[in-house]
Amino acid sequence: MEAIKITAYTTDPQQIEALKSVMKALNIKFELSEDISAYDPEFVEKINESRKQANQGEMTRIDKKDLKEFLEI
Repeated sequence: MEAIKITAYTTDPQQIEALKSVMKALNIKFELSEDISAYDPEFVEKINESRKQANQGEMTRIDKKDLKEFLEI
């Protein structure tokens, strides 16, 4: 039997119980996991690294008046 991945975005206990009931009624084996992130772990790591750099002052600030010039290639 091949497993498929289904992700449900809810923390409502009633909705979780309803989903469990449906799966049981259909005789579908399932696992609940709270560790699943909606984002790709590689993407999350890049964001965390950027935050770390910003907290350490490793960033470039652009004045609003210079933004258009900065974005032009």
